[in-house]
Amino acid sequence: MQRTTLKAPLRFAGTGLFSAQPCAITLHPSHEHCGIVFEHMGQRIPAHIDALSSVPVHPAFASMSPRCTGVGSDQINIATIEHLLSALCGLGISDALIVIESTNAHCEIPILDGSAIDFVSAINTSGIETLDTTINPITITERIVIEDDDASITIEPNETPSYTYTLDYPQPEITNASVTWDGDASDYAERIAHARTFCLEHEADAMHSAGLFTHLSTSDMLVISKAGPIDNTLRDPHECALHKLLDLIGDLALVGRPLHAKVHAIKSGHRMAHQAARAIIEQQS
Repeated sequence: MQRTTLKAPLRFAGTGLFSAQPCAITLHPSHEHCGIVFEHMGQRIPAHIDALSSVPVHPAFASMSPRCTGVGSDQINIATIEHLLSALCGLGISDALIVIESTNAHCEIPILDGSAIDFVSAINTSGIETLDTTINPITITERIVIEDDDASITIEPNETPSYTYTLDYPQPEITNASVTWDGDASDYAERIAHARTFCLEHEADAMHSAGLFTHLSTSDMLVISKAGPIDNTLRDPHECALHKLLDLIGDLALVGRPLHAKVHAIKSGHRMAHQAARAIIEQQS
């Protein structure tokens, strides 16, 4: 596959979803053939599972499963990177340098509207450059299965990318569905990129009690009550399932190269996706 990068720098500014701290990032074209790399406070951190951070994005999550994905070192942590990585992967971009503008060692990528659409729209408007070198996709030789109770991620050999997420919530206010992406950039941009992160009303209430999301209103976030979205409307009948698929694509981008495999995730979250990324890399060694 040909390596690709951005045609021009792109800047995004906003606040972190969990930290509520201001942050800006600039996506730069990269011709170094080093993949997707973050730069913060003079350090460069690859978007790779080997650099996965265990630092919780907020103290309230210290004893919980990860609520987002982050990379870092002993000195810095860059959290909530999954939507940006999903956008880059969805558009087939193999190389970029992401420079963080923040005075905090522990920072978040701006949440924007909770989806990947702003990243995707800006990149598509600016353009994508095809580089003069190639990159070998990761292929799977043996079936990988990650399981946790009734949640699972199965990864099987396939000649092309295929990602499926099956959403199965017991709450009737969430529309359950299985949604699939087969690696087409136009399909990603038109159908998946606009799907926003979401939570149930009781989850939002608990987060508010823990001091989270106080900088956001229900019109800023997709909060779903028993009567449906509060002060908001769904962008797609299956927006919740599509966002889980968006997250899955971003989390598995941590393998560091295009993934040619058949992936089927059922009821999984970030932690299991991280385990799956590690298992994929271990199979390559």
